[in-house]
Amino acid sequence: MERVAFLIEETGQRIGCLLNPSTVVVSRAAGVRPRSTAAGQLTGSTLMDDPLLFTGGGRTELDLDLLFDITISERTAELYQDVRELTRPLMMLAENTARQQGVRRPPLVRFVWGKSWNVPGVVAAAAERFDDFTAEGVPRRSWLKLKLLRVAEESEEMFREFPEPPQPPSAIDLDAEPVGVVRAIGDGDDAGGYAGTRPDLVAAQALDNPLSWRLLAVYNDLDDPFGIEAGTALRIPPTRPRRSTR
Repeated sequence: MERVAFLIEETGQRIGCLLNPSTVVVSRAAGVRPRSTAAGQLTGSTLMDDPLLFTGGGRTELDLDLLFDITISERTAELYQDVRELTRPLMMLAENTARQQGVRRPPLVRFVWGKSWNVPGVVAAAAERFDDFTAEGVPRRSWLKLKLLRVAEESEEMFREFPEPPQPPSAIDLDAEPVGVVRAIGDGDDAGGYAGTRPDLVAAQALDNPLSWRLLAVYNDLDDPFGIEAGTALRIPPTRPRRSTR
């Protein structure tokens, strides 16, 4: 057994635990998905494989099996009567106890294990199995499974660059006249100052915030925001809050 720890970024709190290193599972999913249109997924009898849309990003997961046992030493047996006293801080990492851009979220943590592991992420799921109960039903051993999703540190730079949260579609009048028009171009063609047909790239140019791509999609009634065809003219929505009807 080896000592590892979770460090909470915002508070600096350190949560130690025991880990069986033979049960660490790291999985990676690339940022791809089947290409589709409003009529459904693109396919054809002459194709060998379904057409793919490369969305960028991806997903890296760490599945961790942690062990807590208050009987492992005389000191822990004296300090703790219930193993849940040790595991509760880790279970709380899956709760929405932090806030970012006005939205509650799990806290950012770092999984640290010696000099080989230093992974920033959020705990997306936690499951706990108890055994070694006392006569009163108090558990003394816990087998804790955590799913950690890696968070790219560059995303923090992005949020600092765009500190204002994007307006939700409900915050503006969707029937209002557009303030302009932007034309999406082909990926890789930077003519006219627009980098491609991805909605976040167009929103970055039209609304000065790539996080506002949903607003752009709803305002233009796009069935597939990531399937914008080159040359499509998109209306730029007003960004002023809608007036109250009261």
